[in-house]
Amino acid sequence: MVQHSLIYYYLSEHPSIIAFRWSHTQSWFNTWPFLFTSIISYILISTTLHLLFHLILRNNKPLPLGPIPALHSLAMSLISATIFAGILLSAAAEIRDTRWLWRRSKLTTSFQWLLCFPLGTRPTGRVFFWSYVFYVSRFLHSFRTIFTIIKRRKLSFYQLFNNSILIFMSFSWLEFSQSFQVLGILLSTSIYSVVYGYRFWTAIGLPRACFPFVVNCQIVLLGCNLICHVGVLLLHFMKGGCNGIGAWVFNSVLNGAILFLFLNFYVRMHLERKKSGAGECGDGVKGSGDGGGGRLVNDEKSKSKSTPDVLVKDKEI
Repeated sequence: MVQHSLIYYYLSEHPSIIAFRWSHTQSWFNTWPFLFTSIISYILISTTLHLLFHLILRNNKPLPLGPIPALHSLAMSLISATIFAGILLSAAAEIRDTRWLWRRSKLTTSFQWLLCFPLGTRPTGRVFFWSYVFYVSRFLHSFRTIFTIIKRRKLSFYQLFNNSILIFMSFSWLEFSQSFQVLGILLSTSIYSVVYGYRFWTAIGLPRACFPFVVNCQIVLLGCNLICHVGVLLLHFMKGGCNGIGAWVFNSVLNGAILFLFLNFYVRMHLERKKSGAGECGDGVKGSGDGGGGRLVNDEKSKSKSTPDVLVKDKEI
């Protein structure tokens, strides 16, 4: 009981969590110049490293990274699980403390609040603290790009696009107090914790799944996100407006682009697997240690050489 109380305290009732405020003076990494500088730097570093490896090391032999990718997967799995627990407990506490205010915004249930913040919501308090932690974790996810370049000499437009967009969207959630972010983080971190746990599992040599595990997780995430986006749109018109709807519309367009790229990859992967006859254990998931971050899929490829080398979103995301 004491242990449960300590966990609850440090995840939702700690003074630094309750008093959190997203502002340009009270937290790190929260200015527009920093956001664009970090995204441009990420793209330039990844592209430069990719070109250098191709110019200096012309052979395609992968460079060993030792336990680094596995440790990164373990760390990201634990971080994702912590964020999931933290924002779940914090959302419950916020609902308990602010339910009496909902009458002004015509919200009647907790689920409606999770989808649609009342107009005038400010980025302060528990859930925004964990949204901030989630935003910072996007940068840690991006290290997977470096691992992929070093180990496999692979770099795709989608990989850079997806990671950059997920960082941008996580920032806009906080900057505009955007609706849907609580459910978005709950869905994303639950999938990330499982997927990165699976990556760690396979990286240390344990058996792989007999089906494209990571791709299936991504389908679940995208499907839930799509349903929730429809819910936000309906509540916006039925309940008098949701906070941050302008940023939500822009992010929905970006999510649509990611969804299109994923479906394009999934159809091509399915056709390649069908053509090559892959389907037994060992042909579906090709191990871990690459991909990940704001992207969930790189390992879910057939052994066929013509299978597209694409990293598919883990959410952001």
